[in-house]
This record gives sequence, C-alpha cells and structure tokens, in this order.
Amino acid sequence: MNGPQIHVVFAPGLRVFVPHGRRSGATPVATDGSSTLGHVVESLGVPLTEVGELVVNGRAVAVSRLPAADDTVEVRAVARPQPVPGAPLRFLLDVHLGTLARRLRLLGVDAAYESLDIGDPALAARSAAERRVMLSRDRGLLRRRELWAGAFVYSTKPTEQLRDVLGRFAPRLRPWSRCTACNGVLAPASKDEVVGQLEGGTRRSYDVFARCGECGRAYWRGAHHAQLEEIVDGAVAEFGQPSN
Repeated sequence: MNGPQIHVVFAPGLRVFVPHGRRSGATPVATDGSSTLGHVVESLGVPLTEVGELVVNGRAVAVSRLPAADDTVEVRAVARPQPVPGAPLRFLLDVHLGTLARRLRLLGVDAAYESLDIGDPALAARSAAERRVMLSRDRGLLRRRELWAGAFVYSTKPTEQLRDVLGRFAPRLRPWSRCTACNGVLAPASKDEVVGQLEGGTRRSYDVFARCGECGRAYWRGAHHAQLEEIVDGAVAEFGQPSN
C-alpha cells in the first residue's frame, strides 16, 4: 500500500463485521491512494448498506471521498428507523430467510422470497427491477452495486431477525392480510368458495375463511392460530398498532 495512512473507528453495531483488532477505538489503515473511503470501508468487512454516515475529522463526507493522510474516519451505523425513499417499502429475501419471510407476511409486510438459490446477480437484478430492499446475511450479495437497497440480517434466529427488521425499517403492519405461502393479498371468502381445500373436520368446525388472490390458498383460524397470534400480538405491542 503506497497511499496515505488513515485511522478508522467503527460504531459498536458494526464491529461484528471487522477483525477483533479493529473493534476498539481508532485503528490505523494503510490505503492505496486511489480507492474511495467507501471501498476502504468495504475492504475492512463492512457492507455499505450498514453505514449511515462517514465522518472525517468531525465532518460528514460522501463515500466517494478519497482518503487523505492522517484522516480520522468514523464509520457510523444506519439510523433507526431507516427511511427508504423512492418506492413503497417492500422486501426481497434470499433462500436462507424463509421463516423470516413468512413472519413478515403474517404481519402484512410485502416480502418476496426466493425459495431456490438463483444466484447473487439474479437477486440483485430483481431488487433493482422491483425496487425492493434486499434482506440477506450474505455480505457479498449486499456489496453488489446493482442492488436498489439492502440490509444485513444480523441474527440467525427468526424471532430476533423479525425484531431487527421491524425496528430498523418500521414497516406498516397489517396482520392477517397476506398469504404466508406466496405473498399475495388475502380477501374474505365463503365456505363454498374454498370447500374443495377443506377436510371434513374443518368444514364442520369453521365458518370464517380468507383466500389468497394470487395462489388461491384458503386460510382459517385452525390449530396453529394461537401460535401465530402470539407472534402478531408481540410485534404489534412492540412496534406499534397495525395500519388500516
């Protein structure tokens, strides 16, 4: 490295991405003289989707700024809730986040999901084409320039993942309004309209149904409803009343 040496300090929430030696205070970084600060930060392990501001010597700067000798660079985390301007807030999740996708849909959040591994280029292209925030634990995917927007999912546990996404983006909650299988919108349906999907005990025991306008799947308050209601009630209590 023949460029200027700088000092970089990471916000506590970003230290998970960097080696232990860079997790406490400002540490020296040798640069090549041509890479931008954004490239330097990514080379140290932090996806730019997780960076809220770069502050150099006390002043906020663009990620395109070139480092100068002895700069002190403060890498701040994104603000929460994080605004996503330019399109309705909606998400795209990769193949590893199926449970999170179903829970977001349960809350009425628009969450597209790829159940097959279609590859990073295709996921990034879909994010851009549909203007969806890409949710992933794959740092390489989140570094792709063609992404419209993205966010790292910090936990491997679905309950913590859900809290992370809801706390970060504050989406409107409309529980029970989306199909957990395909993300389509649900509408009330009569028993006659869904009878072909019902077993005998269900036909006798239930009278209130909904049906997905995309895949046609029928929904009712069955044996697992109490477990799902616990997820919904917990999310609504912590992250606000559902929207009409």
